[in-house]
Amino acid sequence: MRFTFSAFLFTAATLCAKSPYPEKTPDTPGNRMLDTYFASETRQQAQNGGVKDIQDAEDWKKKAPEYRRQLAEMLGLDPMPERTALNAVKTGEVKGEGYLVEKLHFQSMPGLYVTANLYLPEKVEKPLPTILYVCGHAVKMKDGISFGNKTGYEHHGAWFARHGYACLIIDTVQLGEIRGEHHGTYSKGRWWWYSRGYTPAGLEAWSCMRALDYLETRSEVDKTKFGVTGRSGGGAYSWWITALDERIKASAPTAGVTDLQNQVIDGCVEGHCDCMFFVNTYRWDFSRLVALAAPRPLLVVNTDKDTIFPIDGVFRLYQDVRRIYEMLGVEGNLGLQVAEGPHKDLQPLNMGAFHWMERHLKGADPMQVIDEGAKKKLEPEALRVFTELPKDERNTKIDESFVPMAQAPAPPTNEKDWQQVKDGWLKSLSEKTFRGWPQDAGGVNAAQEGSMVRDGIEMSAFDFEPQSGYRLRIFITHRDGLRPEDLELVALNVLDEEGWDAFCATYHKRFGKLMEAFPGLPDDEKAFEQERKMFTSNKWGMAYVCPRGVGPTAWSGSEKAQTQRLRRFYLLGQTVDGMRVWDIHRAVATIRDISGLKDTPLWIQAHRDMAADAVYASLFTDGIKRLDLHDLPTTHNGTVDGAVSPAPALLNVLKTLDLPQAVAMAADKTRVVIYTKDKSSWEWPATLLKNLGKEKQLQLREPASKQ
Repeated sequence: MRFTFSAFLFTAATLCAKSPYPEKTPDTPGNRMLDTYFASETRQQAQNGGVKDIQDAEDWKKKAPEYRRQLAEMLGLDPMPERTALNAVKTGEVKGEGYLVEKLHFQSMPGLYVTANLYLPEKVEKPLPTILYVCGHAVKMKDGISFGNKTGYEHHGAWFARHGYACLIIDTVQLGEIRGEHHGTYSKGRWWWYSRGYTPAGLEAWSCMRALDYLETRSEVDKTKFGVTGRSGGGAYSWWITALDERIKASAPTAGVTDLQNQVIDGCVEGHCDCMFFVNTYRWDFSRLVALAAPRPLLVVNTDKDTIFPIDGVFRLYQDVRRIYEMLGVEGNLGLQVAEGPHKDLQPLNMGAFHWMERHLKGADPMQVIDEGAKKKLEPEALRVFTELPKDERNTKIDESFVPMAQAPAPPTNEKDWQQVKDGWLKSLSEKTFRGWPQDAGGVNAAQEGSMVRDGIEMSAFDFEPQSGYRLRIFITHRDGLRPEDLELVALNVLDEEGWDAFCATYHKRFGKLMEAFPGLPDDEKAFEQERKMFTSNKWGMAYVCPRGVGPTAWSGSEKAQTQRLRRFYLLGQTVDGMRVWDIHRAVATIRDISGLKDTPLWIQAHRDMAADAVYASLFTDGIKRLDLHDLPTTHNGTVDGAVSPAPALLNVLKTLDLPQAVAMAADKTRVVIYTKDKSSWEWPATLLKNLGKEKQLQLREPASKQ
């Protein structure tokens, strides 16, 4: 095992470091079930999504190119954006002690400005080894003016320039001179980022790639000797560019990565904004990302008391990746430097990165002593690039366009063309949106938990497993005296919290022992009488199910706790609504598993977000005769026409289709009734079905008036 510079200092205590971020939440059945689920999914993903399965060097060489492509896709960079003109502009120059700083900007794509400082020695006699320095989350503002986080790391650029390097320090979108956004899901409620397949990590990776393109235009730069380093957020971006771009010849990411166990189970995700994560479509653990540096020189840099990148997870990653370097016969190209201290820009960390670049970009003696640290000298104001921000900037709204949405084709006019389109969409949804579903689900293990009769209505409760370790409950009601096989129809009602409240208000007075959880609402006798009247007139059964996180399995805690739970799903290559789609699919299987209901006609009824989830569940579930959809959202995209309540987030779905196209596929399988005043939003499926002579499959009805 090879360690570098400062000693391997961590102790048994720090090996068990945990993030301070997770908020203490109530000990409820729903919370416990979710925590168990996250732990199980994380363990599976660590086993299957890292590099533990790599057999030998040839196996890695065969798989690495596809992993690199997958990473680009998960960053929103497959296909790569066009490398448009950089339009680089130098706006000024600052003289330091033994170095010069050029103030400049370039456009990574038209209107997407990257502000930067280029540090050069006073005299440049030949092309220099060159460092791309990427910045962490340093806020540098005064009187409402942002000088860019590049100014918080100027001492790194100065050190490299004073020691014979060129060093380009680039601003991030969030904390640059033009303020964009990294906190979309962390605090801004932009869950549609998941549906778009957008992450600011991809944006920062693209800035890094274009920064290398710019450096290649400079005569002072040796294009064969690029290195990258940066800490915290900059550590993460160092990983992105190292993995994606083999122009990087030496890398020293600092405090920018840890494993899924730390992020999901220990809660470190709660300390990170969205720029730290790719859209985990392929369900990776982070060792796969780290290994993509191989066989190039890589120094993994961290402190022993970092609470958002705990050393135990960093060490697990290092051990996994070390095996890849050993297989490739280049173990000497992998280093681990651990310094004492918290998550700070500490000199021991900096010195290790300097030492690494001296060795691997200059060929310096490993025993070389570096006795000068990086010292801050320049004021942020002096390094500001813009005196006036450009009016054509796209930085502030780049999340709305960086990852293109799929454009709906003209509605096909014949079955052959439609089948081809539909097959492509279903394949893409399976592979890119619902890849996080269980691969081997097994049986639903339905078990009747009780049955009661009150006032002429019978209610039965059945528990089932949508996947191993998770249990949900279905309630089935019908007229007393009917057997399941006597029912002429079962309508499955998929409940959100509002629906669960209404269900409880209707039935809890009489069937509370079966319902367990209860929101404490007043009884609704009028609703109960309407149900009883319906059952008296019809041999119908009404089934009710709350997908995970709703009703009996609701997750309690603050709004922040709920937000961070949703982000954990994302790290596992899922969204909560993507898994609720699965729950609906499995609820249908449960009804079919109940004696007497195998062939009974089945409808699904749902409101609001659950209506959207029911649409997608119907695409993967056979035997549904009708969908009744109330208050169905019209788009997953939260940026269209100022929409503030888009459809639920489904991973990458907008790279394939939007809800109107999903409704078209659903109506091709079963009758769909949408209760809406907005008929124009459903023009695409209506036109398609008319073209195919199936217009009766989709009905747009006026919503029932609310009393």
